[in-house]
Amino acid sequence: MSLDTDRVGPTDATAQGPAVAARPPTSGRRRWLSFWGPPFVVFLMVIGAWYGVSYLLLSPERRFLVPPPHDVIQVSFLDPANLQELLSALWLSTKVAFIGLAIAIVIGMVSAVAMSQARWIERSLYPYAVMTETIPILALVPLFGFWFGFGLNSRVLVCVLFSLFPIIANALFGLQSVTQEHQDLFTLHGANRATRLWKLQFPAALPSIFTGLRISAGLCVIGAIVGDEFFKQGDPGIGILIDLYRSRLQSEQMVGAIILASLLGILVFWFFGFVGRRVVGSWHESASGSDVQ
Repeated sequence: MSLDTDRVGPTDATAQGPAVAARPPTSGRRRWLSFWGPPFVVFLMVIGAWYGVSYLLLSPERRFLVPPPHDVIQVSFLDPANLQELLSALWLSTKVAFIGLAIAIVIGMVSAVAMSQARWIERSLYPYAVMTETIPILALVPLFGFWFGFGLNSRVLVCVLFSLFPIIANALFGLQSVTQEHQDLFTLHGANRATRLWKLQFPAALPSIFTGLRISAGLCVIGAIVGDEFFKQGDPGIGILIDLYRSRLQSEQMVGAIILASLLGILVFWFFGFVGRRVVGSWHESASGSDVQ
């Protein structure tokens, strides 16, 4: 009995060519919908719940507590004066957050590399790295003002403390996660410490490093807002505006400022995720299925 009947010959393949070529667009649309559809549905649910709270649960006299979305957009983003004020404050907070994040990246990566090279260095430094995560930073904020003033330096320092530990912890975990087989292979070829670090440990640690950067990206925005609310000298950041709008009961502007601050955190988080997927590429399973082609 011949089993060639199940084969597709050249003629059949040619005949099916247009049908096969027509599948990728449909598949791409389905994949795009599966990627963006669920977040969009959740967004609509949140907007619906927002309107429900504003108009069904609150009386007109108390509606200022949760202003409806269209009022927030009209007052905060469609009024040129209010929008200019919000964008100026957002730019200052963005600058503070990025400076603090850059300093945290440098300190965190240097510390992680040093701790990965010697156990005694890890035992000496890691407890103090943990302290940056467990110490009540809000309790230290007034001290930062006394020591460094109530301006830009103290705000940046708060961002550094908020962002530092995830970078150290994730980078150190990645650098120490190299398999023993790969370590033995580099030992067999007589690789020195620098070669082993640059060509083995760093590539293996990239997924963990970018995970730490994505976490710290959101935390640095929180640190900038916290610093703004405590150090109110100089130009106002977005945190100062939030506190100012709260005291004036300007709820539409306050919600608008919160939305802009949240969008800033999401944008920075997405940026490091995008860069991480491009740097790591397709060789690691963390990059698979995370993009819509």
